[in-house]
Amino acid sequence: MLVQKLNNCPEFLAGDSTHLRELLHPDKQAITLRYSLAHATLPVGETSQPHSLKTSEVYYILSGKGEMHIDDETQIVEPGDAVYIPPNAKQFIYSCGDQPLVFICIVDPAWRKEDETVY
Repeated sequence: MLVQKLNNCPEFLAGDSTHLRELLHPDKQAITLRYSLAHATLPVGETSQPHSLKTSEVYYILSGKGEMHIDDETQIVEPGDAVYIPPNAKQFIYSCGDQPLVFICIVDPAWRKEDETVY
């Protein structure tokens, strides 16, 4: 059994400027998964760097409020919202609430640096 404790996962600044903690990644643990799972935090008033992935991605909003931008579309996202981001879509999110924006990122197939373009 593998149980990952969020606080035991090192936090790092991702290429898109979000604070990430990777919970599950098939290249880093002896697990059979197609996807990777990460916990992201974006401080109030900050915006992630515009970027795209060759793979699909899902954000699940845990707390805070965000303004999600995918290609030419913009929508407010709040706790309980799941956002599907198609492969190759230019995306970024702005933390527009009064507390940090916290969300889960699922990338399928699993995130790889070479699959990401930061603008």
